[in-house]
Amino acid sequence: MTATGQRYDTIVVGGGVMGCTVAFRLAKAGHKVALLERGGLCMQASGVNAGTLSIQIKRAALVPYAMKGWDLWRTAQDWLGVDVGFRQVGGLTLAFNDDEAKMLTERMDARRKAGAPVEMIGVDRAREIEPGLSDKPIMASWCPMDGYARSYQLGDAYRSALKQAGVDAREFTPVDAVEAGDGGYGVRSGDTTLRATRVVLAGGLWLERLLERDFGISIPVTCRVNMVSVTERMPPIMNTVLGIATSLLTLKQSGNGTVLIGGGWQGKGDPDRGGYEIIPENLVGNLRLASYVVPALKNARIVRTWLGVEGNAADTMPLVGDIPGARDAYVIGCVRGGYTIGPFMGLLLSQYILGKEPEMPLFDPGRVVVARQAGTPQPEPARACA
Repeated sequence: MTATGQRYDTIVVGGGVMGCTVAFRLAKAGHKVALLERGGLCMQASGVNAGTLSIQIKRAALVPYAMKGWDLWRTAQDWLGVDVGFRQVGGLTLAFNDDEAKMLTERMDARRKAGAPVEMIGVDRAREIEPGLSDKPIMASWCPMDGYARSYQLGDAYRSALKQAGVDAREFTPVDAVEAGDGGYGVRSGDTTLRATRVVLAGGLWLERLLERDFGISIPVTCRVNMVSVTERMPPIMNTVLGIATSLLTLKQSGNGTVLIGGGWQGKGDPDRGGYEIIPENLVGNLRLASYVVPALKNARIVRTWLGVEGNAADTMPLVGDIPGARDAYVIGCVRGGYTIGPFMGLLLSQYILGKEPEMPLFDPGRVVVARQAGTPQPEPARACA
């Protein structure tokens, strides 16, 4: 027999940065909010990424959103009430040959036109900024805004903030069904059904399944299994956030001396098991590339390597807005590298739900809905990814 729980104004399904921010903002505005998360808060993509807050690596169309997100990370102590370890150190993106230099110049020109404070600089200037660079780069872009925040502490940060805001946050509570009815929605987990006027799906990689199962909508979500490594503590060897034109490397040294090495190199995983196997040749390739850029890393010892799953919409742009064909139901998530813009996406959707004009346009999920054809079997949403 199913027990009926309390009635809420809004139920948020998914406890990453975007879902937590929506829940927090709505609660601060007076909504009675519940948040259900299948694991722990910010334990998936939001909490296992390298924590890079970079403006210059964002697609031009997302630069204005990234700058707003960056400012929210910078002021997290003010609006969230919790220090998330924001540091502004500046960032360099490096090119190593003529083709990469051309690509970097074109991309940064587009991002600069979109408002990013990026400039192209020569290698001499790059080495003045970052003396530990190798002699391999031939050109660089420089963005003084780039930095990082401690992604691994986000779960604790949001847990505290949600509690203070009065959100009924239920971790390790998978959602079995979202059902329309009774002037709103019933959200069932196990033998308990919570009811609310509206529902927000913020399930990241699992949004495809949720939308297909509960709303009959097909929005394909691809799975990436990103790899990150951390070194032992080292003397200072870099001052900035470092990346390369091909986007296959990110480097930063934290205050305790450890160096985080990322760049989107892939492991093996799927939506059911998450990231479950490191691909050795990818790990070696990532580490070799890191030491190619900063030679001092050749002698570093890796303490740990881990995998985190990330869901992307087909065009790698966010899904933020109404669920097509449903009333008082919304979706948010699924943008590649969404860590920087996450808090701002959550703010925009909360403004929309509260009946306010969002500061910037949302991203209509309807643009990537795949039409059903009679007699055509639907693909299985749970795809392995490597």
